[in-house]
Amino acid sequence: MTESIEVLVITGMSGAGKTVAMQSLEDIGYFCVDNLPPALIPKFVEVVEQSSGKLTKVALACDLRGGDLFQPLVDTVRQLRANPHVRVKVLFLDANDATLVRRFKETRRRHPFVDGARLLEGIQAERLALSQVRDDADILLDTSDWKPSRLKQELVQRFSEKGALFPVHIISFGFKYGIPIDADMVLDVRFLPNPHYVESLRPYTGEDAPVYDYVMQWPATQEFLKKAEELVDFLIPQFTKEGKSHLVIGIGCTGGKHRSVAISRHLHNHIKDRTAASLTHRDSRREG
Repeated sequence: MTESIEVLVITGMSGAGKTVAMQSLEDIGYFCVDNLPPALIPKFVEVVEQSSGKLTKVALACDLRGGDLFQPLVDTVRQLRANPHVRVKVLFLDANDATLVRRFKETRRRHPFVDGARLLEGIQAERLALSQVRDDADILLDTSDWKPSRLKQELVQRFSEKGALFPVHIISFGFKYGIPIDADMVLDVRFLPNPHYVESLRPYTGEDAPVYDYVMQWPATQEFLKKAEELVDFLIPQFTKEGKSHLVIGIGCTGGKHRSVAISRHLHNHIKDRTAASLTHRDSRREG
């Protein structure tokens, strides 16, 4: 049985956000191809169908850089809709003329329709050329008043299998081995009593109940966890709103074996039901 393939065609006005859209879709698991001439889309879909289920979600960006090849887009989409194994949607990104003029002037990019003509004339010519595609689109988004983060948030909510769940990666580590280079924020728990100096606990890690219970028993631990939970609970919706793709939290102790592992476990349990949370103990097995 051939698995259903989701094909999302992204098109629209130059400067309306196609680059941001493709980056956002790639972040949530789409296989993205930019500037694919519409006449080649059916051939590409044939290749995807032969991938044995390895590719099930693809996003294809088409715009007027394709020249005359852009004109068959409407017919190509209709052809794809006739394929029972393909679910196709067309996303059209638009913005008003004033916004597009401002964006092109800010980026100093050349408009694809400007060839000796004024920028505004090129925008208006492109709008006319895309009128039929716009009318036939399944989804129309006007990005005139949107920041890139707003467009990204909209696409995540519409097309992510996990909805708007925000990816949070928690990494326990030992400072003696260096801070994780991809950490967005680091919490230092070396102020807590160290199980390393308790002979019976030294061979274990924070993944084991005796060490976990030892770390959790202190009033300082409970106060720290309360503040850490409040901080993370505040940051996740703020980062999501701003369009950040993920958050990496490093939690470190001296060797990355006891305290940081226990604290990371607790924090991961605190957020795992509300986010796309992952947990890694980088250094817990380095010693012993």
